[in-house]
Order: sequence, then structure tokens, then C-alpha cells
Amino acid sequence: MNVRAILDRIRAVFGEFTAGQKMVTALIVLALVIGAVLFRSWAAKPSYAPLFSNLAASDAAAITDKLNSLKEPYRLADGGSTILVPQKDVYQLRLDMAKANLPASSQSGFSLLDKGGITTSEFQQNVAYQQALESELAKTIEAINGVQSAIVNIVLPQTDVFTQDSSKPTASVLVTTQPSSTLTPEQVQAIVHLVASSVEGLNPADVTVADSQGHVLSAPGMDGQLSAASTLQDQQTAAYEQRVAQAVQNLLQPLVGPGHVVVQVNAALNFDTKSTTSETYLQPSPGTTPIPLSQSWSYETYSGTNQAATGILGPDNIAVPTPSPSPGTYQSQSATVDNAIGRVVEEVKTAPGSVERLSVAVLLDSAAAKNVNLTDVKNLVTSAAGVQTSRGDSVSVATMPFDTSQQAAEKKALAAAQKAQSMNKLVGYAKDAVIALIVLGIIFFFLRRAKKAAEVSPILSLAERVELEEARRRAALGGGDGAERKEIPSGQKPADRLEITTPLAAEIGELVERQPEEVAQLLRGWLADRRSS
Repeated sequence: MNVRAILDRIRAVFGEFTAGQKMVTALIVLALVIGAVLFRSWAAKPSYAPLFSNLAASDAAAITDKLNSLKEPYRLADGGSTILVPQKDVYQLRLDMAKANLPASSQSGFSLLDKGGITTSEFQQNVAYQQALESELAKTIEAINGVQSAIVNIVLPQTDVFTQDSSKPTASVLVTTQPSSTLTPEQVQAIVHLVASSVEGLNPADVTVADSQGHVLSAPGMDGQLSAASTLQDQQTAAYEQRVAQAVQNLLQPLVGPGHVVVQVNAALNFDTKSTTSETYLQPSPGTTPIPLSQSWSYETYSGTNQAATGILGPDNIAVPTPSPSPGTYQSQSATVDNAIGRVVEEVKTAPGSVERLSVAVLLDSAAAKNVNLTDVKNLVTSAAGVQTSRGDSVSVATMPFDTSQQAAEKKALAAAQKAQSMNKLVGYAKDAVIALIVLGIIFFFLRRAKKAAEVSPILSLAERVELEEARRRAALGGGDGAERKEIPSGQKPADRLEITTPLAAEIGELVERQPEEVAQLLRGWLADRRSS
């Protein structure tokens, strides 16, 4: 079947539609065309991804100029500091920008030292080194979570060989945090020590850190380490209290039910670090011989008659003679022995975070704890929380009526919201079902009309073509209303006016095979018309 015949049939079917049907058909075709166009434009629309972010204004301008020269589409976000490009071109465009040394600010750091020449003076070298160091420190600080950008300024005093007491270096850091983000004291101390460890001779106490809001986070005279330690201690105390309260609540919830028990814990933790050294001497066991560590002996012997002059002075200071001494001897002996003594040296270091005092308060809903023994509950809480009365810990258990009006209102609102959400889903499903039924009805209606038109239109089309062929034959033979008949040359047989061309005859034959009854009915109608005429 050729295309022309198909178009003729479509034209014939559309010609039989009423004005309303034609309008509906035109609207459906128009909607399909518009939908196809919109879908094609949406499918062909590229998805964008960040090429660079947190750009300076000069870098953003240079990159956009480069993209315009490359005729690449782009978008700006975050006030022009972020450039978005089609996702499929991100990596190639980054390579192109790197080839063009963009962004230029990323080329700072120690790469600035590569720009010096042989004519660079010592002063210029020192300035370039200081700028490179500041840039490297800024990039290092920006790697910390929560820091969006950083500016580092370092003051390096000039070295003088003739000066003994020179000034010390100082530094200042200005940080810009990410939206809805703040720096913790630990992060501030990390910045301080990063800068101090990167500059020779810089003391952490000489580093000032401030944020973009003008708040001083660390400065000389401020004990940042103490603040960071205090914050860490508060966090550890809160974590311990929460852990104990959760343990007690998990114990009591099966007893009175969820929402009918409130537990509050107050703990005092000791974060002092204590080191104790003790030395103990052990007594030797009975019946054991001590082991000597060292021994020493001393011997002394004397014998002879020589003796020093002795006596009593008489008158005129003349000594009175004494009898001569007899010969004599002298002996002395001593020994010193140092025995080993058992000794135990013990060094104990107490870790910080020990519990000094613990207070636990438990409040039960009187409506849910009617048959609960408070003494048993107190004993359970004492065991679960690790309460020790020897150190002054306390446990308090009480019952009071809970106000459940807010919970009831919240449950009611939640139920209403869930019901409304279910109704919205049902309404949406009903709308979809109605639209689907309408579309199916329209499709079924047009298919049925098209089927009926397809069953009738070929016969009518052939009838019109047969009449047209007959009219052409009459015109060729000179017949017609009021027209002169042309003489047929001798020897030529008059053509039968029902004779038709070969393609038309083939089509009529095919139609007779497919729809014999309709063709017979059509021929009967023609014969009846001719007889009546």
C-alpha cells in the first residue's frame, strides 16, 4: 500500500468527523507535539556541576572570559564565587583552565619564589618568602573542617648581628567560617599551633585568631588551652550524665511505659591528674640468712714499753719521779656488714575523669506507677547508676501526674495529618484513574470510528474513482450534457465507458476479495440507480 493511498484514507476519515471531533483531535495532536518538544528540550538540557568554587572576583572574571572565548555555556552561583559548567565538560575545562594558569590565586604559595630572577635583591627575596609562607599557611588552615577562607599575616623582625635582644615574630589569622558553622576551641588552638610551628621563633602566645564577624578567638593573654580543656571537660561530663540517664531510663521504661518516666543526672567529675609514689621495706623471713651487700673489717694491735712522760709536777715545776712502767699489749677488732633489705617502690598515676559525686533524680507518672514500689525502684536506680553513698551520692524517686494534653494534641494532629495524606493519595489515584479512563475512552472511540471508516472508505473511494473514470471516458468520447459527440474513426472500436485502468482494476479485485458483500451491495445500488434513471 503506497503512501498516497494512506494519506487519502486518513483525509477521508478526518473528513467524516464532526466539528467537535475535529477540534478534539487537533487539540490532542497539538498537545502531543508540545509535549514531545518539551520532553526533547528537557532531555537535551545538560546538567551543571561546579567548575571552581570560592573564587576571588578577579579569578571569576578571568575564567568567565576564557569560557566565553571557548563558547562554553556556564552559570554563576554563590554571588559569582562559584562557576557551573555542563557536567560532561568539567574535567576537560579544568585542564584547559590549568593550561591557562587559572585561577591565578591558586598559583600562590612557594611558587611565588619561582618568579625571582638574578637581579632580585635580598629584600625582595625576604618579602617573597614571607608572602609565600603566608599563602601556604592560609591554604593549610582552609583545609580545616568549617573554614571557608583564611588570611594570614606574619611580622618577621629584621635580624641584626649587633643587637642582642631583637623583637620576636608575631602573626594574625583572619578566618571566615562556612554558613551555620563555628570553630570549636580545639580548632582555634589547632590554628594557633599550626602557625606557630611553621614560623621560626614564633610563640603560640603571640598568635591572634579572629573571625570575619570581628570576634577574637585567641589573642595574647587569653588562655586558649584552658578554654579548650574546659570545653572538653564539659563535653565529657555531659556525655557521662547522658549515658547514666539513658541506662536508668531503659531500665524503667518497660515498667511504666515510654513517656512516663523522666531521669535527670548531675555528676561531678574530677579531671585532676594525680601521681603517687610509695616505697616499702620488707622484713626478712624468719630462719633465712640475709644476703650481705657489702662487708668491712678493722684490726688494731699494740705491744711495747715506750710510754710518754707522765707524772705530777712538784714544787718549782719539777716532776716527781714515777716508777717505770712495765711492758704491755693492745688489740682491737671491728666488722661492718650491710645486708640486703627487701624494698617495693610503687608509682600510681590516676587518670582524670573520676566521679566525685553523683546525683540521680527519677520522676514517674503517677497514672502509670500506681502499683510500683518506690523503694524497689530506688534500689534498682542505685545499682544501675553505680551510686555510692560513701562518696555522698544521692538518689531521689518521686511520682507526680504528667500533663498529657500536649501529647494528645500531637497524636490527634498526627492522625489528622496521616488521614489527610491518605485522602490526598486516594484523590490523586482517583484523578489518575479518571484521566486514564478518559484517555482510554477517547482512544477507543477514535479507534472504533477509524475502523468503521476504514471498512467503508475504500468502497466509497473506489466508487468516486470509477465515476471519475467514467466522466473522463465520456469527455474523451465527446459525450456530456449539451456537448457535441466526436466521431469515432473508422476501424476503431468504441471504448466501453466502464473500462478502467489496470491499477484500478487490481485494487477493485483486491477489494472484492476482502469485502465481497459490501461490493455486491454497492453494485446493486448502482444498478438500481441506472434502472430508475
